[in-house]
Amino acid sequence: MTGKRNAFRHPELPEFDAAYEEHFDFVWRTLRRYGVPEAAMDDAVQDAFLVVHSRLHTFEGRSSLRTWIFGIARRVARNHRLSRAEWASADVLEAPPDDSSSPLAALETVEGARLLERLLAGLVPERREAFILVKLEEMTILEASEALGVNANTIYSRVRTACRELEEALVRLSLRREGP
Repeated sequence: MTGKRNAFRHPELPEFDAAYEEHFDFVWRTLRRYGVPEAAMDDAVQDAFLVVHSRLHTFEGRSSLRTWIFGIARRVARNHRLSRAEWASADVLEAPPDDSSSPLAALETVEGARLLERLLAGLVPERREAFILVKLEEMTILEASEALGVNANTIYSRVRTACRELEEALVRLSLRREGP
C-alpha cells in the first residue's frame, strides 16, 4: 500500500500486498466451501480482497488477521453462493491435482476430496463450518470461536460431533460398497 493511507497506518498492521499473498488461498478455499460456484470465484475473491483493502486500516487486532479475513470472505460468499441443493451436488472441495504426482495419484486426490465433500454435505451447516475451520483450515478452537462468534465449548462440541457423524457416514458408505 502506498500514498496517504500508508502514512497513518498502525505500525503493526500488515501491508495489503502481504495480507493478499498470505491469505489468498485461504480466502479461495473459504469461498468454495461456502458454496461459491466456480464461475463466480474470480469475482468473489476480488470482492473479498476489495473489502480487505478498503477496511484494512480499521483492523484493530482483537482477533487474528486470518479470523478477520474469514469473516469478510464468509459475508462475501453469501452474495455469491449456491443454494443448499446446488451446494450438495457441486464440487465445492475439489482439490487441484498435484502436478508432481502420477495420474492415478491425482485422480485419488480428487476422488478423496469429492468423497469428503459428499460426507460434509450431510452435516448440519454449523457442524460442517466448525469442522472445516478446525480440521481442514487448522484454526484453533479459539480462532474458530472468534470467527463464528460462538463459545469455544460450542465449537469443540460441534467438531467432536461432526467427526463422529463423518466416521459413521464413512462406515455406512463402506458397508454399502461392500454389499450384503
